[in-house]
Amino acid sequence: MPAALRSKSFIALALLPALLLFVSFVIVPLFWSMYYGFFEWKGLGAAKFIGLANYEEMLRDPVFWRALKNNLILVASSITGQVPIALLLALLLLRNTMFARIIRSAVFMPMVLSTVVIGLIWGYIYHPQFGLANAALELLGLESWTRAWLSNPKVNMYAVSIPINWSNIGPYLIIFIAALQNISPEIHDAARIDGATGARKLFSVTLPMIWSTVVVTIVLCISGSLKAFDHVIVMTGGGPAQSTELLATYMYNNTFDVYRYGYGSAVSTMIIVISAVLIGINQLITKRGGRA
Repeated sequence: MPAALRSKSFIALALLPALLLFVSFVIVPLFWSMYYGFFEWKGLGAAKFIGLANYEEMLRDPVFWRALKNNLILVASSITGQVPIALLLALLLLRNTMFARIIRSAVFMPMVLSTVVIGLIWGYIYHPQFGLANAALELLGLESWTRAWLSNPKVNMYAVSIPINWSNIGPYLIIFIAALQNISPEIHDAARIDGATGARKLFSVTLPMIWSTVVVTIVLCISGSLKAFDHVIVMTGGGPAQSTELLATYMYNNTFDVYRYGYGSAVSTMIIVISAVLIGINQLITKRGGRA
């Protein structure tokens, strides 16, 4: 047997267990969820086929539209917050110095913390009486800016998005550093000879070279924001009055609080559809940006 064929066979055999696990625990449940979205089912007993009734009820429910709006706010804040900050930090921390390694570790640290711990920490930061956020504003003489951050419907969704973004910058920082390190030094030398420095070099040389990485990080932001759940459950529980409800918490509440597994399956399918639409729009926009 040729060495190349033996190598490919070994790779396929090595990947087979992971592939079987992925199919068993992700793909198969995904299709089962889509299937039960057409049924009225409480988790036990026989499931009653009702066609598109779950989807019709979902589209008539104002809480679903509020959850979708909140998720879109979270998607926008993630794309405009996580990606630029991670890219800026990657550019600043590209050199492999001791200081850069310490800052990289500090930025990545929230990723290894439990989301429950992060939610509890930021819940205390936002506390209206003894929270650090209001205390800092009072110290700066901005008492008029203090508020109940998590119970005020005008600001609580934006307040919730900050810890979610903060805890997810680390992985994108590592991805951008790896992409920047893969740019050949000769390209930087040629740009310097041509007089491209600073912002001109960034937008004319660096960004085009790592544009595919930027697209991937945006896709990860979209998918991650649409399945955000833990932080919101810990900090607000989706309240008050569903003002911080997300699609994932909406699905959870309808599935496990009132035992509507068929309806919850329909919501999970809708999340997949919305995610696919947003990723498709992103692909169209970023493809044009890459050509520009």
